[in-house]
Amino acid sequence: MIPDDLNAANAKLIEEFRAAGRRLEGRPLLLLTTTGRRTGKRYTNPMMYVRLDGRLLVVASAAGAERDPDWYRNLVADPAVTVEVDGAEYAATARPAPDRDPLFARIAEQYPFFAEHQRGTIRTIPVVELVSSA
Repeated sequence: MIPDDLNAANAKLIEEFRAAGRRLEGRPLLLLTTTGRRTGKRYTNPMMYVRLDGRLLVVASAAGAERDPDWYRNLVADPAVTVEVDGAEYAATARPAPDRDPLFARIAEQYPFFAEHQRGTIRTIPVVELVSSA
């Protein structure tokens, strides 16, 4: 369920995540900070992640919305991002996964709601790999 005030809910979740040492027990959550393609401002978004074959992946589903989420559009314009996950914060490069289809199939097998999101939209929901810059 999407809260009425998503920005307020995200701000609260970000605060809770950071206070807990950049992890929340039992939840595959990370914070992704991108640079606004028009504003140049930094935006931080909490999101679910998936680890497959040693890769850190996020899915730009936006719950099946008709357009890509802003964070995805921002990282396409500027792939230099900051990732906060598993107690760490680091610079990374975000890139749409070239092997999106098999990755999405594996992710949707594990998390069927992503398949539902894809069925609800005509756009191809991107899978993004976050690669540490270190």
